[in-house]
Amino acid sequence: MRGRRVALVFAMALQLSAASLPESIEKLLAASAAARTAFWGIQIVDLGSGKTLYELNPDRFFVPASNTKLFTTALALTRLGPDLTFQTRVLADSPPDADGRIRGALRLVGGGDPNLSARAIPYRMGPVTGNPLAAIDDLAEQVAGRGVKRIDGGIVGDDTWYLWQPFAEGWAIDDPQYEYGAPVSALTVNDNAVTLGIRPGAREGDPAALAWNPPLEYYRVDNRIRTVSAGGERSIRFRRDPGSLQVRLWGSIPLRDRGEDLVLAIEDPALYAAQALRQALEERGVSVGGGATALHAFPNETPDLAQAAAPAAVSGAELARRVSAPLIEDLRITAKVSQNLHAELALRAVARARRNLGSREAGIEEIQAFLAEAGVEPDAYNLADGSGLARLNLITPATVVKSLRFMYASPARENWISLLPVGGQDGTLSARFGESAVARRVHAKTGSLAHVSALSGYVERPDGGWAAFSILVNNYNGRAAEVRGVMDRICTLIME
Repeated sequence: MRGRRVALVFAMALQLSAASLPESIEKLLAASAAARTAFWGIQIVDLGSGKTLYELNPDRFFVPASNTKLFTTALALTRLGPDLTFQTRVLADSPPDADGRIRGALRLVGGGDPNLSARAIPYRMGPVTGNPLAAIDDLAEQVAGRGVKRIDGGIVGDDTWYLWQPFAEGWAIDDPQYEYGAPVSALTVNDNAVTLGIRPGAREGDPAALAWNPPLEYYRVDNRIRTVSAGGERSIRFRRDPGSLQVRLWGSIPLRDRGEDLVLAIEDPALYAAQALRQALEERGVSVGGGATALHAFPNETPDLAQAAAPAAVSGAELARRVSAPLIEDLRITAKVSQNLHAELALRAVARARRNLGSREAGIEEIQAFLAEAGVEPDAYNLADGSGLARLNLITPATVVKSLRFMYASPARENWISLLPVGGQDGTLSARFGESAVARRVHAKTGSLAHVSALSGYVERPDGGWAAFSILVNNYNGRAAEVRGVMDRICTLIME
């Protein structure tokens, strides 16, 4: 089936090759039912001559979805540099006494590291495997190695390095329930998500069997899923009210069914991290006298975020430390797999470094300054977050292309292009372009929300020339695959 689709793309491209690029694109748009009724914005510019090769609604506004990450990752790369690292530390008010006792609490202090997880670094294709709490285990091992035997005051998860603004304005109400809308925290473990595995019980009528990964019971579960006879209906329903730590499940699952995995966002990542460290310490024979708590820096209720609560002091006796991989490795992950949480963390990292305030608003102000440097007027966009999950974001194709041209002309060009998914090779473009001639020559960021699709980046031509392009599509009501197919054929035409 995939081979036939690729052949169809080639056949259409050959038919259109005799026409000019504008004529060919117009014919493509007219030939697709899904494309004809959608709202398209396109701009294509030759990077050698600066000539505009084609444009359609270049200055009209579109919801960009994850094309927003183009601005965030470019900002972080240019403002922070590729080699920046993040630190996660475990602190106590004083070192352990002669008996290995900490008279007070341990503080697990987040520094914005996005990759306290099992993810492979450097980025590589494939599922994330391994122990999702390996970083927490490493910190616990270091603490135990310092001779700590007892902690009187419990574990505090401290994410005050960034302000506690877990969600952005413009996110849908149910986004924070799932991993793609996980709360933003300076103390992030396993992408601030947990997986609830749901499998059939041993016998008909039994409740479904549940298992958490990581194996830490953070949520309470009201399980009303019943096992039904083999061949019956699998109908699994889930609900968690905002702010609640109770998950409600109901429905049915057949005997011998393969089951289902729900990947859920963690309501309070700093609290979860503290609980994970407490469990890891106890597994190593360290007695923890108190429970787990979270410490946040809340913005004051004032328009002036400069008056926001300052991060709590992070001084004390250091018992463990973990240093992240260089920033560029995470920016590559962020762009290639379109990781929302990591984009939001990058935005706050820039804000913290440049304005001494790790807030979303300060990060947006930094993006505004960056776009001004790229020659973009302030009224040519509206941004509410760093990931593109906010439905309030609006950009124009011309704005995207200006930023792409700016980065292509910058000293960061090679690193910048290396962040982007490559057609037919990796990231969100791994299954697109097939074995066509344009595969490996498209370096671009995707974007997807309901009725929204986007693709912006670069096409490398066989003669060595490069073109920058932005294709933004809103309000389509057909199959997303059909719209993406038209986008991909436009890239083929650009290369020719």
